[in-house]
Amino acid sequence: MENKAVFFDRDGTLNVDIHYLHRPEDFIWIDGAKEAIKYVNDRGFLAILVTNQSGVARGFYPESDVQRVYDWMNAELGKIGAHLDALYYCPHHPEAKLPEYRKICTCRKPATGLIDKACARFGIDRTKSYFVGDSEADMLCAKNAGLKGLRYEGGSLRELLVKNIITDKM
Repeated sequence: MENKAVFFDRDGTLNVDIHYLHRPEDFIWIDGAKEAIKYVNDRGFLAILVTNQSGVARGFYPESDVQRVYDWMNAELGKIGAHLDALYYCPHHPEAKLPEYRKICTCRKPATGLIDKACARFGIDRTKSYFVGDSEADMLCAKNAGLKGLRYEGGSLRELLVKNIITDKM
């Protein structure tokens, strides 16, 4: 049986976008973000975080900080009975300060590598899945990956999902 998923961008979609966020103490949830994740959990969708993290390539923080913020997010979500099922991130950038991360890759959004990996791992049916993000790159990634794109432009993230995600068994 194929799964359905909602892919979430992080910065500017789930949290207030401060450049190169890498510490839980600097994380500020977007209005309705935790509730949006619970909404998709409760409706049988996988909730998957997909995020570009060029701060790693620029040498601002190590990859372990990306995982640490994700773990903190899940701990906070657990307080309301919600969770993210997986984290996929791109640490690369074509102009990276650190040579090991300096490359053009298939995982940096709007490329679809992060989505492709998650779909392969979880058996996700793209025709029943969504990508929620705040940027044109996110919407292009959704289109290229065969997902329905939902652009977050402010207000309650949960309300955006309630208005746009079909909640039957699909």
